[in-house]
Amino acid sequence: MPTTSDLKPVFTLGHSNFALDVFLGMLRGQQVQLLIDVRSRPQSGRFPQFSQPGFQPAVEAADIAYLFMGEELGGRPEDPDVYMGDGVVDYRRRRKSYAFRSGVERVLSEAESRSLALLCAEEDPLECHRFLMICPELVAAGVRPLHIRKGSRLETQEEAENRLLAASGLASMAGNTLFPEARLQALDEAYDSQARKCAFRVDPAQLPASW
Repeated sequence: MPTTSDLKPVFTLGHSNFALDVFLGMLRGQQVQLLIDVRSRPQSGRFPQFSQPGFQPAVEAADIAYLFMGEELGGRPEDPDVYMGDGVVDYRRRRKSYAFRSGVERVLSEAESRSLALLCAEEDPLECHRFLMICPELVAAGVRPLHIRKGSRLETQEEAENRLLAASGLASMAGNTLFPEARLQALDEAYDSQARKCAFRVDPAQLPASW
């Protein structure tokens, strides 16, 4: 496994309602070489410019490689074992799955040779599984993702975490350097709380009968 100092930058972004040329400009502005699509379904009914089969050729025409990893890292997993009894995806449980761990290893492997960005739909990372489910695992591996926001503004992982703490009523823990363990515990609580609000959910009746 490479050390984090060996890795190229890892970004995340959501396509939101951006025009395709604006979106591609955001990637080029950060010199992104590989776009990893972590949408479970690479489609957008409201914004067809981000739907397959046309989306990938448009990205590659901008001299950016494209890789679909929605099966491994998507927020709507098919595995019924990672859903809670109320039908909400359990991000902690999903992170323990073989498919997810393999996906993260692939991301880290790709980052050895080229800068990359994880793509989903939501502009604000706090509302998206790319931040709530994937980023904690990247952080655990020593990677601090950068989030490309509207207007090509960059938000650091720490800034996004501090926003999450504030949104969860734990703003006093933001930037807590005297008691880092307390901040980590507060972050865990904030991640869980936000995931309950934003994670994909299904009708509990669709879950296995034993649940």
